[in-house]
Amino acid sequence: MVSQEVGFWDASALVPLCIHETRTPQARSYQRRFRQVVWWGSFLEVYSAISRLHHASEISDLDKANAVRRLQQMSGTWCEILPEDRVRALAMLSLDKYSLRAADSLQLSASLVWCAERPSKRTFICADQRLAKAASAAGFSVIELLTSTP
Repeated sequence: MVSQEVGFWDASALVPLCIHETRTPQARSYQRRFRQVVWWGSFLEVYSAISRLHHASEISDLDKANAVRRLQQMSGTWCEILPEDRVRALAMLSLDKYSLRAADSLQLSASLVWCAERPSKRTFICADQRLAKAASAAGFSVIELLTSTP
């Protein structure tokens, strides 16, 4: 069995693994390559995205049920960075340093806790441009999922 690399996955990169969209093939390719480390709140963030799509009638009841099932399956295999004082402290620092929202600062700070604040040669997988820019500035090797163009 080939061992996988480990990468930190922002919730924005997990959504295409649950809901089929233009980024899904790219996200699946990285999923085969990188084991998932995620922030503790990622499950809820992804569930929120699924629910928003459902409320907006962009996905059916069946699509939502399948997406939630995929999310539950994934969550059984990923490694979660739990909420702790260091995550909160780093999130506050990241809010001062980067143009991020609170949830994104928690994602970035969880990734820094994961790598013991040594992001060099660590992978951060993301589909959010603002967060990708901050993660890159923090020293991560960023893989940004891009929307394909026709």
